[in-house]
This record gives sequence, C-alpha cells and structure tokens, in this order.
Amino acid sequence: MKEYIEKTYRKGKDEFYSEIEEKLKDEKKTFVITANPEILTYGKKDKQFDKILLDKETIIVPDGIGVIKGAKMFGIDIPERITGVELTQQLMKLCDKYKKSMYLFGATAEVMGKMKTLIEQKYSGIQLLGTQNGYVEDKQAVMEDIKAKCPDVVLVALGVPRQEKLIYDNLNGFNKGIFVGIGGSFDVISGTKKRAPKLFIKLNLEWLYRIAFSPARWKRFYEGNIKYIFKLKKEVKNNK
Repeated sequence: MKEYIEKTYRKGKDEFYSEIEEKLKDEKKTFVITANPEILTYGKKDKQFDKILLDKETIIVPDGIGVIKGAKMFGIDIPERITGVELTQQLMKLCDKYKKSMYLFGATAEVMGKMKTLIEQKYSGIQLLGTQNGYVEDKQAVMEDIKAKCPDVVLVALGVPRQEKLIYDNLNGFNKGIFVGIGGSFDVISGTKKRAPKLFIKLNLEWLYRIAFSPARWKRFYEGNIKYIFKLKKEVKNNK
C-alpha cells in the first residue's frame, strides 16, 4: 500500500483544481484516479490495476478519508480529500468557463438524461459531445466513438475497476483530454441519489452514511476498508 500512498497527491484541493485547470487549458492528457481504501486494496490483488496505479502518468488523488489516515501511519501528510463528486463538479464548471467539450459515459439511461438536462440548463458553455449509459454491451465501441470526437474531458462511471481499466487501455488513442473514473458521481450530481448531509462530509463520515442506508455495502466495506487497515498495520510493522 505504501507505494500507492507515496504516489498520492499531497497538496490541497485548491492547488489540485488550479493544476487541473491549467492542464485543461493546455490540452495536456491527464488520467486521474480518485482513490479510496477499496481501490488501493484492489491494486494489491490485480496486476493490471497495480500497473495502472503505479504508472508515472497516472495521478492518484485521495477520495477516501482512509487514504489520508493510512498516509499518516507512514508519516506522510495528505491535507484533505479530493472527492470524485467534487472533482466532477469542478470539471463541469471549468468546461463551462472555457467553452470546453465533454463526454459522459456510465450510470443508467435515466441518470444520463438528467445529466444532459443539467448541463444544458446550468452549464450551457459546455460542448456536450455525447452521453452513453453504462449498460451498453459494447463498451469499447463507445470508447472508439469518444476517440473520434476527441473531447477535452471524459468522465466514466462504470464502477471500480472497470472504469479505470477501460480508460487506461484506451489512453494511447487520445492526443488530449482529462479522464476520470467517477463511480457513482453522476447519480449524486443528477439528484438521483442523495449525498451524505454536510455534517457527515465535514467529519469525513460519508462512508458511514452510505453503509448505514445501504446494508449491502457492509461486505464491500469490510473487504475494502477493514482488511485495508490490517494490511497497513502489517506494512508499517515490517518497515520499522
């Protein structure tokens, strides 16, 4: 885990947003992974995902509070979370500001419809080059369509690790673009699902809110978070 955490972005949210703004303006190809303990844990059991996380061109940002707490165990200071939902909203604002283009891929057809309406009404400066729900059978065909349209920002919401692998496998086919696997962010931004109340967000307890209202997440939480803590403790002990 340590190698992933050492590679994770260590400045604050504002600094990262400023950097991503410059990359957008300069049309610099960028792949961002919003990491939580589940994602880092997955990297340890999947060689391809491990390669993606450690690729020098991949930017890892700390989505989950567990990543920040894990960093402290290794004496690494990561000041704050940079969540997928907030990063998605920031990219929408930037694309609106600079009249940049965007392609949305993932979630349900209903959610995609709501996202399209939201962009048309609130972010009219965005050139929306396409939307495609995540239930289409041939996902590679969608990526080929995205390559042909060459958007400035590509947001993929297919869940971990599918979204990251699909982006990574196709990166060489693009000359520009900011690519982010955003999980359930479209669901939240479209209003289909509620994000945790502000108090939970402020206290870094979004994970607790999610599993409290979705018991099915308990197993996933155990696999990706409880085991993560034990692995971190073992690594810290072995590094002493």
